[in-house]
Amino acid sequence: MTGTPLRVGLVGYGLAGSVFHAPLIAATQGLTLDTVVTSNPERQAQARAEYPDVRVAASADELWARADELDLIVVASPNKTHVPLATAALKAGLPVVVDKPVAGTAAEARALAELAEKRGLLLSVFQNRRWDNDFLTLRRLIADGELGEVYRFESRFERWRPQLKGGWRESGDPAEIGGLLYDLGSHVVDQALVLFGPVTSVYAEADVRREGAQTDDDTFIALTHESGVRSHLYVSATTAQLGPRFRVLGSKAGYVKHGLDPQEAALRDGSRPGASGAEWGAEPEELWGRLGAGESPVTGGGSPVPTLPGDYPAYYAAVARALHADGPNPVTAQEAAAALDVLEAARRSAAEKVTVTL
Repeated sequence: MTGTPLRVGLVGYGLAGSVFHAPLIAATQGLTLDTVVTSNPERQAQARAEYPDVRVAASADELWARADELDLIVVASPNKTHVPLATAALKAGLPVVVDKPVAGTAAEARALAELAEKRGLLLSVFQNRRWDNDFLTLRRLIADGELGEVYRFESRFERWRPQLKGGWRESGDPAEIGGLLYDLGSHVVDQALVLFGPVTSVYAEADVRREGAQTDDDTFIALTHESGVRSHLYVSATTAQLGPRFRVLGSKAGYVKHGLDPQEAALRDGSRPGASGAEWGAEPEELWGRLGAGESPVTGGGSPVPTLPGDYPAYYAAVARALHADGPNPVTAQEAAAALDVLEAARRSAAEKVTVTL
């Protein structure tokens, strides 16, 4: 991509901003990290140390005051701020990327999408797990017909965190939009919708397991898709023995994959896309999933399937192309709203102990 790089204002420099967004923006040809917004002095110093040329602002209002100096706003602040910040950015005439979940409700997400459309501005949602290595591999297997007709999709995003970490993500205040249903659940539901399409019914169980916890930390969601596929989705912070990340069963074969995509760990450790000779997002052969039928992969059943490299940088590369009218929005707010329809139904199902029809 040629020409002057698009100038990005990043709002929020916590986990999402510092580990995911800033490194990916900085690594994307055609984008430059212009301003980081955080009121935390330690995070301000961290941003300056990691990106010496970056400008630092204490408030997002400073961005709206010089909107003509920016080309894109990225909202990576706490969930409850997503809608007001995205709204302010759009009204200031700036395209926006919002971290998931884009909003607390599907109605809010659709209202944001309508505002962006009226203003003729890009509104994209950061669903980075669409570029996980295992997800890319599974999409290819399905497209190539390796599984036959898929009957059941099992997806687990499980952790063993018996002690609370604190912070807004574990708050019981509904305004915070915390809990695993809206955190990790945003990922697994989005992936299920991308793979198998719209949902007709939702059943969920949401539990609060850990002492002192105020919101769900062990949640199960069962989806029935219009296509007939059934998705069983697990998100948990209380899983002492982790299950397979994916178990996908079809009429010809099944695919089982353990372990998480390596990109988040690499970013946390300070690795950056394109900074070394190693292939970004690649994993060793011993972590490859297995494809087969009739026997457990634990006992040697099936054949190893080379895992495609994960590719988080592809998201911001697609955003840059979309801003140049050279490609589609990689994740639309309408797609995010459809996932929020499912998450809202899951919350109601768990609370009322009913199956919700969409």
